[in-house]
Amino acid sequence: MNITIKELPDFEVAFVRHVGSYAETGGAWDQLSQWAVKNGLFPPQQSFIGISLDDPATVEAHACRYDACVTVPPGFDRESHPEVKFQTLDGGLYALCQFYDTADQLGGVFQMMFGQWLPASEYVADARPCLEFCMNNPADDPEGKVKVDLYIPVQKKALT
Repeated sequence: MNITIKELPDFEVAFVRHVGSYAETGGAWDQLSQWAVKNGLFPPQQSFIGISLDDPATVEAHACRYDACVTVPPGFDRESHPEVKFQTLDGGLYALCQFYDTADQLGGVFQMMFGQWLPASEYVADARPCLEFCMNNPADDPEGKVKVDLYIPVQKKALT
């Protein structure tokens, strides 16, 4: 697996939160996508980003939080859109792993990144959330696969 280190800027996003199994985030994506299309927010000008906020190994599936996000341009009128929430995603140093497979395999990439790659690297994860940039619409993919640029927030290990 090819991992690269990238510096990302801060991102302003609109989002819809899903609480429950990560396998059932479709409703949040549907709600966000309909809102984004009505407001002219779609690729390539804007990006769709998923954020898994809890580790399903330590949090029960029914309590896992997930934010379905779309970036918004500078100066976007937040006050006129109570149907979504807004937040700033912190930029900084991230490890990038590009993924193309069925959505159910994405958890394995997280396990590999945190269980194998990070411990063997010169980096440690920090407290920022991982960012899942959605690079395609799986409904349009001939094999129903998702293409995701997975960004793990990192910082250099302290010298000992």
